[in-house]
Order: sequence, then structure tokens, then C-alpha cells
Amino acid sequence: MADNYLEKRMEDYLNQAPRTKKVATLNKLLRRNRSYRGYDTKFEVRPDQLRRIIETATLCPSARNQQVLRFRPVLTDESDKVLKYIRLGGALPELHLPFPDTEPRAFVVICSVVEESKYVDIDLGIVAQTMLLQATELGLGGICIGAFDHKEIREELNLPYEPLLVIAFGRPSEHIELVECGEGDNLRYYRNDGIHYVPKIRVDELIIK
Repeated sequence: MADNYLEKRMEDYLNQAPRTKKVATLNKLLRRNRSYRGYDTKFEVRPDQLRRIIETATLCPSARNQQVLRFRPVLTDESDKVLKYIRLGGALPELHLPFPDTEPRAFVVICSVVEESKYVDIDLGIVAQTMLLQATELGLGGICIGAFDHKEIREELNLPYEPLLVIAFGRPSEHIELVECGEGDNLRYYRNDGIHYVPKIRVDELIIK
């Protein structure tokens, strides 16, 4: 072996082009973070994944730093306690979403230890979006569900607080595309040939000039 063999190997290593790591930018996460109403029921969300999603709440800002939100994870074995009391696809009632065998099987029920207020709702929106972005980074999808039977879910899950929001999680089984539109256009989401389309007002019309 040549005397300078190790030195040459080290030099070659240092001269290698740095490996580029794929980064999930915020823009990419936001585009992938859609409201999914259909899921792969063969895939089970793990307890550690839900815990990691809930853990993002500890990093979120909180109005007056009150931190009044509490979270109840619901995995596959308890999913029927939630599933029968939620409603999806309110703008497409004729489809009766979710379709059979595409139901979500993991949830986080968000409650508040104090009465709902403007400040609680601010925290709720921030935390819900952050949790969904974390799910997206994990390769999952989700949807915020406000149409649910509060009393029944509280009783089924024996919750000590009033539930404010249910978020479903899973591996999405549907394709969603954003459609640029103008202010005043119809903003109702729709489906065509199995694709779910969501109109979004273009940025130039969102900016107050």
C-alpha cells in the first residue's frame, strides 16, 4: 500500500460534492396539507405518531400564554366511538362521504379547560394547523372536523372538558388539487373524475391595495 494512500482517500472524500438533502419546505407542506375525506384503512396510525403530532402544541404560541387546550388521542381500537358522530363533505351531501372502507381511523379530539372564547379559538386554529403540518411531514394527512355531535363524543370518550374540534389522521387515499379563482367566484369544493378540487382566491385579490 502506498504511503499516501490514506491521505489520498481523505482528500478524495473532502473533495466530494456535498449531498443535498431533500427539505420539506413550508410551501411544500402547505400544498400537501389538504382536507382529506378518504383514507387507506389498511394503514394504522401509531401511538407515537399521534403523540408527536400532539407534541407540536408545546411549541405553538398561545394567546396570553394560557395554554388551555387539552388533547385526547383516539387510535383504531376506539375509532368507532368518534366515527359514528362526525360528518364529512358537507358541500357534497349527495356523495355521503367518506366512502365505505375509506373512513379515518385515528383522531385527536381537542378540548379546552376554560369556556370557549376568541382567544381560545385563536389558539385552536394555530394548534390545529400546526398539528396537520406535522402530520403531513410524517407522510400522513388529516382534516379538521367541526361537524360532530359534541355531547355524544364527550360521553363516549369520557372527556372531562367540552370538545371543540376533532381532527382525523391517516394515510390519504384521494387526490386533491387547488384551483385558482377570483374574488366573488364560487368557492365550494367539488369533484370531477375522482379528483377533489378546492378553489383558492389568487393572492393579488387577497392583498388590500
